[in-house]
Amino acid sequence: MERFVQIFVQEKHWEGCGGLVLDDEVRVTISGQAGLLVLGLPHEFYENVQSVLVYPSAIVTPERNTGTFEIPQGPMVSGIPILGEAQLHGPIILVWDSVKRNARHPEEGHNVVYHEFAHKLDMLDGVADGTPFVGGRQAMDRWTQVCQAEFLDLRKRAEKGQPTYLDKYGATNEAEFFAVATEYFFDKPKEMKAHEPDLYEVLRDFYQQDPSTREPVRKGR
Repeated sequence: MERFVQIFVQEKHWEGCGGLVLDDEVRVTISGQAGLLVLGLPHEFYENVQSVLVYPSAIVTPERNTGTFEIPQGPMVSGIPILGEAQLHGPIILVWDSVKRNARHPEEGHNVVYHEFAHKLDMLDGVADGTPFVGGRQAMDRWTQVCQAEFLDLRKRAEKGQPTYLDKYGATNEAEFFAVATEYFFDKPKEMKAHEPDLYEVLRDFYQQDPSTREPVRKGR
């Protein structure tokens, strides 16, 4: 992990926006969380991420074209307030306030860094469809079977206003489903394994790690 952080901090272009002054805490915190996703994928350094833009707090953006994936904070009439964004052929945009809060409270199951970098892993094949490269035919068939069923069930429950385990934002489309599921996989692994064992299994096989075996992180203040 230390090697990954060193390489990621050095090789990527970092930019503080909206008055944010970049320091080592910002770079290392973000790099460490991005690195956790690929801990089992030792040759993955996010080749499709050239730049990381960091704002101090939620920003408002105009409507975006296809290929941009955002975490909205809430509805707005003339723009979209976002906490993070991943562009297919562009940078990752993160909000530092949210990065810090998510890192301190993994029990909430929300992590903007995991979410946006999961999108970038999904985009490595040139399309954001919620299906990253998972290996051979058998693994792909299993991934499709499980994730399609889970996504459709989440969407059905969300449309009917029924309770859901995963955040209902995951019902937006398959790409958001994968990103939301990734947040739960790393933040609430034991709980997810109990609630969604099949989904947990295919994520474990893709990420090549089992976070349910790690000790829980102490809650921040």
